[in-house]
Amino acid sequence: MTDAALTLSSPAPAGEEIRVLQSRIREMQATKLDTRAVPTHPSLASLLPGGSLRAGAAYSVQSSTALVMALMAGPSAEGLWCGVVGLPDFGVEAASRFGVDLARLALVPHPGEEWLTVTAAMADVVAVVVTRAPGRVSPSSMARLQARIRQRDATLIVLGDWPQSEATLRITESSWSGIGVGHGHLAGRQAMVSVTARAGSGRPRRARLWLPDGDELFRPVHEPPQLTDVRPRALHEVAG
Repeated sequence: MTDAALTLSSPAPAGEEIRVLQSRIREMQATKLDTRAVPTHPSLASLLPGGSLRAGAAYSVQSSTALVMALMAGPSAEGLWCGVVGLPDFGVEAASRFGVDLARLALVPHPGEEWLTVTAAMADVVAVVVTRAPGRVSPSSMARLQARIRQRDATLIVLGDWPQSEATLRITESSWSGIGVGHGHLAGRQAMVSVTARAGSGRPRRARLWLPDGDELFRPVHEPPQLTDVRPRALHEVAG
């Protein structure tokens, strides 16, 4: 794979690492949002409030890295930078197959005790910030991070609970195909994706999606697959 994500894992303090990241991204490309609407994957757009992600807003994804990658795919395809903080097991190869451009992806797998500082600083240089909070976050810390996200017109995607989220995405049903009675190969995963907008915004919206299908495409179950010359790879890497 020729493209590689920017990964910061040196022993330098988090603040210094972020300054290095800012410098490297600015050298490669300066990307700022010029609209409040942030495009996401078409299969998820109809489920989200307003039909897209929103700059300055936060979103919660429950227990599914695959859904996180699907949300990142749209902004990344539009040329926007994405940053991932505090997810050491984030699979870049799986993200690439979901459509995330690794040339515009920055990773800080181990922010340590400076998680809040690193996540807030990441919003200064990328359009979409993905993170997982290290345990309980105080209301004051949450408010500071939310204020930075709004100020910088970034979009925050949290893997786990986030009370200030615009919407919460979760998989309520999931099944794999391709396995017979104790043998066979995984050929695709169907999942019921449910999106609940913030309290008082109506009932959850649901759709059954391939996450992914046998050709490693992310699409609605009843939508025919697109022609592709990409060779199928192992699917176990994107389960979850």
